[in-house]
Amino acid sequence: MDPDSVLNEVLDIVKTHNKWRRLEAINLIPSENVMSPLAEYVYLNDMEGRYAEGTLGSRYYQGTKYIDRLEGLLAGLMGQLFHARFVEVRPISGTIANAAVYAALTQPDVTIMSVPLNSGGHISHKTTGAPGIFRLKVVDLPWDNDEFNVDVGKSIKLIKEVKPKLVILGGSVYLFPHPIKELLDAIHEVNAVLLHDSAHVLGLIAGGVFPNPLDLGADVMTSSTHKTFPGPQGGVIFTNREDLFKSIQKTVFPGLTSNYHHHRYAATAVTAIEMMKFGKAYAEQVVNNARALAEELHALGFNIVAENKGFTRTHQVLVDVSRVGGGTKSAVLLEEANIIVNKNALPWDRGFRDPSGLRLGVQEMTRFGMGKDEMRIIAEFMARVLIKREDPSNVRKEVMEFRREFTQVKYGLTPRDVGIDFNISMLM
Repeated sequence: MDPDSVLNEVLDIVKTHNKWRRLEAINLIPSENVMSPLAEYVYLNDMEGRYAEGTLGSRYYQGTKYIDRLEGLLAGLMGQLFHARFVEVRPISGTIANAAVYAALTQPDVTIMSVPLNSGGHISHKTTGAPGIFRLKVVDLPWDNDEFNVDVGKSIKLIKEVKPKLVILGGSVYLFPHPIKELLDAIHEVNAVLLHDSAHVLGLIAGGVFPNPLDLGADVMTSSTHKTFPGPQGGVIFTNREDLFKSIQKTVFPGLTSNYHHHRYAATAVTAIEMMKFGKAYAEQVVNNARALAEELHALGFNIVAENKGFTRTHQVLVDVSRVGGGTKSAVLLEEANIIVNKNALPWDRGFRDPSGLRLGVQEMTRFGMGKDEMRIIAEFMARVLIKREDPSNVRKEVMEFRREFTQVKYGLTPRDVGIDFNISMLM
């Protein structure tokens, strides 16, 4: 391979990708978002190549005094925003955050409980992920399809029978708040810990439109920092219990990480400040947009999950597309039209190879300034591709034209807002 040719190809790939995803496509992946221009500006810094092994104020390396200051500021901001006395910001992802809790609070061969995988449970809650690596036994919490939620009565009974060490609520498909208060007494009765994985709803919690699990009594809350919370990729752990926090700290380092990707701290701190300033308006618009998208898709003939419950109370919409070709085919066709979604299993699916669902999220398009009217236009684009069977390439032209009207990130700060003359578009 010729290095110069490869270099040109690398640069072209990045430029083409940036243009496609930032300027030409409608992104409805629920686990993604975009940072503000200011967060992106501070994301690139010298800390990206530095180490600070150890804990705040007690490092094994010199040269960390500014990393310490930034880590402390970030933990303070996140604690204030989410009502947590103790915050661990060193995990590099939500999955690592979950793994740190497992390592701290469980031992091999003990039982934990979590939401079924095809009902929204995340792989990091299952034996296919970290629980399997730690040799944990995983029992599914009973699920109620009509309520599209954990079955409270059956779960209480099973928790008392199984006596798990840990019960996990939250998930990757998350339409309605899970029953924290309703299960808490049963969980504590068997001396278990309630962990809430808030990765998908952290920004909604920050904006006050989704209940804060810690306020409801959850013992630990984990999250990533790049879904509805629109920061850089990373992880975080919250708790109000000092005993749990001290155990978790030891598993984060030296157990699971030694380099915490410090360059993300500044961008995460900027995002936390933006959520304090703009989070309420942003989160309210996200939830309103999700409901508007679901209602319009339903009106156009799509089978939307949880119609009897009002479709959704989060950023997500779940669509059963089994009548129009299934999740895999539908996701491919929509991508050809520059509409980016992901296929997803539904509770009634027997397997995961070709699931019958699509999982949609509106948080990124909300960040780009779209409202309920735009959600209805997106629903029409989807109907033209999947129901009316129009050629996706024809729809793509209209999608690109539509998308070019929404390229500036809202509900955030720019470098110019703080006196820095820089435009993030220079990078595209």
